[in-house]
Amino acid sequence: MVNETTKKLRQDRGNKFMNRNIINRLVFGDILKRNAKILHDKEFAVSYGYGSGSCFKRLTYGEMDKKANQFANALIELGLQKGDKIATIAANSIEFLVAFFGASKCGVVIVPLNPVISLEDIEYQLKHSETKFVIVDDEFFPKFKTLLKNNKLDYILIPIREGFIGKTFKEFIADKSCTEPEVEIRERDILEILYTSGTTALPKGVMESHMNVICGALNAALSTAYIGMTKPNSISATVMPLFHCAQQAVTFGAALIPGGKTVIFRSFIPNDFFEAVEKEKITLSFLLPTMLRALLDQDTSKYDISSLKYMLYAMTPMDENTKRRLIKELGLTIMLASGQTEAFPPTIIFFPEHQLQKTGNYWGTPLFLTEHAIMNERGELLPKNEKGEIVLRGPNVMEGYYKDEEATDKASSYNWHHMGDIGFFDDDNLLKFDDRIKDMVKTGGENVPSIKVEGVLLGHPKVAEAAVIGVPNEKWGEAVTALVVPKDPLLKEKELLSYCKERLADFEVPKKIVFVESFPKTATGKIQKFVLRSKFEKLFL
Repeated sequence: MVNETTKKLRQDRGNKFMNRNIINRLVFGDILKRNAKILHDKEFAVSYGYGSGSCFKRLTYGEMDKKANQFANALIELGLQKGDKIATIAANSIEFLVAFFGASKCGVVIVPLNPVISLEDIEYQLKHSETKFVIVDDEFFPKFKTLLKNNKLDYILIPIREGFIGKTFKEFIADKSCTEPEVEIRERDILEILYTSGTTALPKGVMESHMNVICGALNAALSTAYIGMTKPNSISATVMPLFHCAQQAVTFGAALIPGGKTVIFRSFIPNDFFEAVEKEKITLSFLLPTMLRALLDQDTSKYDISSLKYMLYAMTPMDENTKRRLIKELGLTIMLASGQTEAFPPTIIFFPEHQLQKTGNYWGTPLFLTEHAIMNERGELLPKNEKGEIVLRGPNVMEGYYKDEEATDKASSYNWHHMGDIGFFDDDNLLKFDDRIKDMVKTGGENVPSIKVEGVLLGHPKVAEAAVIGVPNEKWGEAVTALVVPKDPLLKEKELLSYCKERLADFEVPKKIVFVESFPKTATGKIQKFVLRSKFEKLFL
């Protein structure tokens, strides 16, 4: 029998002891708070190679939690409420992490923006997200000063340069309470809005909840723990931009969740990276294939890099020769992590044991929190070895596109999240990626995966980078067209076409090869093919 006291408590839903949203809540900032209690004096974040202007060089878990609480209280004192938006126009720094954790503790939504995109794009994203407050690196401040003023946006500065005068991040939080504010936050509340990288279209605002980000980071932590990559004594490198979900997943999954440490880089310089590995004893990192090739070009004999054991790569495929060199010359255990902004990554990993066993553009094994399948245009799931669109389900799938219900509904048809990628599962239940749906070239009645042709081109020793697109053509519908950044300026189209003809079917061989100096790219190194298609749409006219 339930006694009268229990009945009264159950009736009093406002009583803090009976608020299920507090008792069973899943909130990102709580991970830091709980780690700070246990690992209070353990170093959590280190700024490497920053100028003397930087506010924070090294913070322990306890110090990070304290500063995050101060930042949260500063936002509340500013008048911001749960659900309001603040943006960052900043590169990697400890201050970025303090802001991220602080916003999560008071229910304010953080909008990390890419600081190197155009003023027009930044202004659009600030207005679209309804941002009320901005954190900006002093390095980027002159570029955005007028924009912030015209849009009547208050801001604070992260000082990078010595002697820069302005209202700084450190001053903003200096006299604020170190006690965490009492804000009721639920797992489906929005933690951040991330604008898509725009490889196929204009960016959309992806709403990531606390649950999305935590589950994505857990996928990263648990999927790499079994090989010893992530553990309490792991020291990770935060090199890729923190305004992108991929590096967030690695920093949170490899450092925050297991109680490890991260070394934060503002930019990637191969020799500086090796120096930091030696000094900080970095054990793991996440880099792009182009960066890894740059590391292989360096003389490593003058550095002690024996601590560096694990390397995640992503965004683009990596050729077998580079893989073998990384394993042999640098002694690395390598893994490919895949995912997308709309499903906080990683959702799938190509594990070390498969790297040299399986050829082609494999994504690998779906992770335990995410279910993957292959679907046809009628919404039917397909068996092994049949190609179709890659779809997925899981608690890391976004809450939707901000202020775009039509796009959200389209991405969620048939009760699965649609990635816009084509692939299939092989007999070993490994997922092989064929191409982006929008990047598949439809030529003369045949479908040509652009990524297949790119893989062949990248195998040529004189090719640095390659992108393959379909260009309107009266005869073929779309002509397979290759855009190539050469390593050797003497490389000729005829030589490269002959190379392709030896390795591709006739209909897959490019109808034309155009040499270019560089490609338009996103912040994470993805080639923006929609820009290339627009630029070369009249090539055959």
